[in-house]
Amino acid sequence: MVEMADAGGGLYRRGFAGDTFNTAWYARRLLPEEWSVGYGSCIGTDAVSAEMCAFMEGEGIDTSALRRLEDRTVGLYMISLENGERSFSYWRSQSAARALADDPAWLADVLAGRDILYFSGITLAILSAEARRVLCDALGRARAGGALVAFDTNLRERLWETPEAMREGLTMGASVADVVLPSFDEEQRAFGDSAPKETIARYRACGAKIVPVKNGGGDLTLWDDKGTRTLPAARFESVVDTTAAGDSFGAAFLAGMAAGRSVDDAARGAMELAARVIQFRGALVPEIFEGG
Repeated sequence: MVEMADAGGGLYRRGFAGDTFNTAWYARRLLPEEWSVGYGSCIGTDAVSAEMCAFMEGEGIDTSALRRLEDRTVGLYMISLENGERSFSYWRSQSAARALADDPAWLADVLAGRDILYFSGITLAILSAEARRVLCDALGRARAGGALVAFDTNLRERLWETPEAMREGLTMGASVADVVLPSFDEEQRAFGDSAPKETIARYRACGAKIVPVKNGGGDLTLWDDKGTRTLPAARFESVVDTTAAGDSFGAAFLAGMAAGRSVDDAARGAMELAARVIQFRGALVPEIFEGG
């Protein structure tokens, strides 16, 4: 999506971002150069879509899985900040990404042969109910074929038709994932969870193998086949902008696992990266990676 981020003084800075792309962007910087990080979605054939594609390519993201639609364009969102916490305004009615699952053959081809597949609750929320089923069925087949599937439940209530549809969609997404990446405050709102262990129990029942429950700046509750444990939160000096905190966490967690680190070490690295990201404005923070 096109991102308009508050630059202060009533000015906004245009960029390209969005939750799953943010994760791809951070993963690209964390993984070895010879590894491939691609992004699969739909864009338009207009100028801003072309600029977005060029930006992705310039950032080292493989764009071969982008499908171009003549009658669509890309979405736009604006970030508003108050005490470091962000809120969003969206313009999505002509977003090409809404057609992500409209061509099952194309979708199956995009998912084929991938080692790790990542999607989010926003991915599901912008689709129709039938398209959600098509996407999740395709991801389930890819998982059965050997791909590791990761799902960030990333909650945007306003994107869903009803609270019931939201809960059903999140449960459907979790049912095809090996790794589920929830945030506890969002799980409280969506499902009424009273503690992270309830969140873990729900996603275990869905078939997840690894569930790190994020808790803002608090400690992380992590579950896998070794049991449940608590990892202390990473330290940070200040919160400037929480945009992409969860997205960068997911990138570092999956990159760590892909590189052969233990689940605990991958989670610690993920918390450390997120703690650095929130000290800068905007979703993508190249300053973190500059100077080695």
